[in-house]
Amino acid sequence: MPTIPSDPFMLLSFVNMKLRDQYSTLSELCDDLDIDRHWLETTLGASGFEYNEEANKFW
Repeated sequence: MPTIPSDPFMLLSFVNMKLRDQYSTLSELCDDLDIDRHWLETTLGASGFEYNEEANKFW
């Protein structure tokens, strides 16, 4: 399992890269990497980012 960045901007970059290159949904990414989806959305949400399901990325 890759190390998950703690910095929210690095985390954003990491997650969006994984979503673009490897995973078709956020749930798939979270399940595969054993990341709590609520934690991820809350962490990125605190920095003003939200997941867009249609685009399959945070912005």
